[in-house]
Amino acid sequence: MILYLLFATFIGLLYHGIHRKAIARVQGRPGPPIWQEILHTLKFSFKETWIPKTASQSLFIAVVFVAIGIWSAALYVLLSGGSLLLLFGIYLLHKIVEHGMGLSSGSPYGKFGAIRSVISAASELPLLVTIVAVYFFTHSLSIADIVAYQEVHGPLLIVAFPAAVAMYLVILSKMHYGPFSIIEAKEIVSGNMTEHFGVWRAGLQVGFALKTYVLLYAFVLLFIGQLPFVLMLLVMLLILISLSFVCAVTPMLSPYDTVTVQSLVTGALVIYIIILGVIMG
Repeated sequence: MILYLLFATFIGLLYHGIHRKAIARVQGRPGPPIWQEILHTLKFSFKETWIPKTASQSLFIAVVFVAIGIWSAALYVLLSGGSLLLLFGIYLLHKIVEHGMGLSSGSPYGKFGAIRSVISAASELPLLVTIVAVYFFTHSLSIADIVAYQEVHGPLLIVAFPAAVAMYLVILSKMHYGPFSIIEAKEIVSGNMTEHFGVWRAGLQVGFALKTYVLLYAFVLLFIGQLPFVLMLLVMLLILISLSFVCAVTPMLSPYDTVTVQSLVTGALVIYIIILGVIMG
């Protein structure tokens, strides 16, 4: 499992680099090399590390370990075919990381990022639609059962396309430089990560790399099914590039616009669930 965690971290960081490169290319810029995020993580690992005097030291450090811990646990749940509800429950714990990261530093920029992380909680609403829709078709919340169902009946991407859209929006809301990335907007410097530097930033990079790997892997498993490993990575990469394209051509929304858009989308998907419930009894 440790070796797989290292591999997932490497792939996640590489995907982050590809994400930045793809955005730059769409916008007509050369962009950084695709291994830039790997270099950043190594660089931060050897830079001077400090904790601001204004920080809550225990919380400042704890959020780094929580970020790595929850996404390591999420990866284990995914690989073991565990409960979809547990996987998304772990996902919701990431809000503690986003909020605690900003509040712990004592920086006004970090606090603004923490406040915006609460506002961005609307991005978690489509998760409910995904869970309910998947259960309607498979009658199970076990990831192993959902994969087995698709081996017999075909990908849920076709029959439960709106649920796949909901999951896609969830992943988009967690991508850097996207329309919903309000916690890291330039007007608040680096938002809730402003004061985390050195080994603490490297730890957060690792946690966020695992997050990207887990979310992309989960999307493929839930809506396409189990694929050969190399093909799985390729499909994950294609989904990532599509997300990068959306991020490149869509401006960052204001905090309240993000809530409005995500709430409207969730409302439309709730109607879909109601219709689905009527049709499927």
